[in-house]
Amino acid sequence: MTILIIVIGLALLFDVINGFHDAANSIATVVGTRVLSPRLAVLWAAFFNFISYLIFKLHVANTIAKGIVHPEIVTMQVLIAGLLAAIIWNLATWFFALPSSSSHTLIGGFVGAAIAGAGFSAVMYSAVLKIVLFIFLAPLIGMLVSTVISIVVMWVCRNSNRGTVTRHFKKLQLVSAAAFSIGHGANDAQKIMGIIAVALIASGELDKNAEIPFWVVISCHTAMGLGTLLGGWRIVKTMGSKITHLKPFEGFSAETSGAITLFSTSILGIPVSTTHTITGAIIGVGAIRRFSAVRWGVTIPILYAWILTIPMTGLLAVLIHHILTWTAFF
Repeated sequence: MTILIIVIGLALLFDVINGFHDAANSIATVVGTRVLSPRLAVLWAAFFNFISYLIFKLHVANTIAKGIVHPEIVTMQVLIAGLLAAIIWNLATWFFALPSSSSHTLIGGFVGAAIAGAGFSAVMYSAVLKIVLFIFLAPLIGMLVSTVISIVVMWVCRNSNRGTVTRHFKKLQLVSAAAFSIGHGANDAQKIMGIIAVALIASGELDKNAEIPFWVVISCHTAMGLGTLLGGWRIVKTMGSKITHLKPFEGFSAETSGAITLFSTSILGIPVSTTHTITGAIIGVGAIRRFSAVRWGVTIPILYAWILTIPMTGLLAVLIHHILTWTAFF
């Protein structure tokens, strides 16, 4: 029971860091366009992160719990190694202000630790391949949808006064930011629900066919909401102003695009990166203005972080698993 409590504690700690690390996803555009102050923006995002559990079913949580690694072979050592690897990588990328994916950090750590503990047969590769595929698809979808929305908005407002358009879209950005925060909570908080469910199954506290308990759902959303309240200001600066300069209608287009993508993937039970999605959307709205409006030099390190996240956290989890074994922690 003590080990189970440690795993749940680490999982909720990761969820807090996830909210802290990925707060930029939800608030960067409203902060970048000065629609809300940073403090009000995190309060807005945290609230809608939290209430997302009222809207979406637990499709993503069930994918993580039963569709990435065979749950019957998972041990507490595997879960601790995977969570520690994910926490270390998240903090490292936050320190260097790189908007990497907390989702892929978690999945890379989970898969790497499972392989270290039970061999390559422990992993369901078709599911992992789908997640890897969405490393590239999520930002492309976000970019495409935000481009279409931006073109439609510019056409509709083509004869309107610029000041009037700006005022209207500052109000609409509150709606789009709320929608994106709901999608963020629905997709990201559910990933840790899945990990805790695996821990409960591995410890014999939960049948593998049972529903995820409500206390797991509410605690994960609470942890993510608290993390969002802390705010990840380093990454907010990168997302909100360094990639491209955003106007309110562009912020609205990016957030709406991200929300549409996250709602769709959450319904389908696909764990995608909110970071990748909103980054692609921001690039899309910047590029539609003019290709040079995007600071491509800033995006290259971000792309490297995306590609390296799963393999690096996987290797880190393998190392931590071996250290736990060598030190006879279990």
